[in-house]
Amino acid sequence: MKPFRLALLLGIAVPAIAPAQAPQAGSAVAAYDPKTWDVPYGANTRPRDPYADAQGRVWFVGQSGNYIAYMDSRNGQFRQFAIDSGTHPHNLVVQDGQVWFTGNRNNRIVKLDPESGKLTTYRVPENVRDPHTMIFDPRSGVAWFSAQQAGVIGRFDPKTEQFRLWRTGERTRPYGVVIDSKGNPWIDLFGTNKIATIDAQTGELKTYTLPDERARPRRIAITSDDQIYWGDYTRGYLGHLDPRTGKMQEWPLPLAARSLPYAMTTDDRNVVWVAQNGYDGVPATLVAFDHAKKQFVAEVPVGRAAPNTIRHMTFDPATRQIWFGTDQGSIGKVSVPPLALVP
Repeated sequence: MKPFRLALLLGIAVPAIAPAQAPQAGSAVAAYDPKTWDVPYGANTRPRDPYADAQGRVWFVGQSGNYIAYMDSRNGQFRQFAIDSGTHPHNLVVQDGQVWFTGNRNNRIVKLDPESGKLTTYRVPENVRDPHTMIFDPRSGVAWFSAQQAGVIGRFDPKTEQFRLWRTGERTRPYGVVIDSKGNPWIDLFGTNKIATIDAQTGELKTYTLPDERARPRRIAITSDDQIYWGDYTRGYLGHLDPRTGKMQEWPLPLAARSLPYAMTTDDRNVVWVAQNGYDGVPATLVAFDHAKKQFVAEVPVGRAAPNTIRHMTFDPATRQIWFGTDQGSIGKVSVPPLALVP
């Protein structure tokens, strides 16, 4: 859905577009080495949700084009894999050398063997529609996923092939997912002003209500000390929840209500990254927030200075690169500099 159309549906007042806040000086931006590659299958196939594997391949889905593909980051070559018709994959994760993706339109989780191309399908029970964002717990090997339109948070164990589902309520729209050090998932309830979590041991579902009733958290990020961050899509804020105390803070993003913050990730220095929207004459930017200092430390423009939404991004600790897909039909990355962000 187009950002402005969604903004209207959510009742967001979107100001007229003015020139963006000036990004960092060229030398500072160059340190992040931003780069994008146009996907050869067409922007209308909606390439998105890239994830780097150990061999330098950056895997991504073609949500509208109904395919899985990768780009070899060493030479820029692409390869596409056929999948079942009607799948329309939404999200992709590489786990133990296998590529896992959600079937957004046909209610399934699918494993792709990169060597043989074989597909193994696991149907989500109760005909739960819209499997959306999925993430694996690296310790247990268990996957957690959101099903936005169904109002469901799901757990899938590949070893037993068993699912468990939690209902979050009508129009709650569970969206982004992260996992803390205890294996507990944290999920944005995008249709509400709430963050949800599930105790992985007891199965208890708990929610935290954000201070402003207009808030709509879309994506979510987590630091190594289990601190939670979200992007408030309606108001243009970055928010922080300390699960130990329940205390919350928030900071306005550089583009304020025009930012429509979407993709989020955290790098290996506990710097939280969030994507701001692009407009005519205004490039999308990745904004970095230092968790320790509680301040914004970088704003990196990516892609063309034209309408652009970055919906999901992942940090690859092996290469210290952040990978993202754009609505301009490209896969992109920024490199986290080896030196401290702030002297």
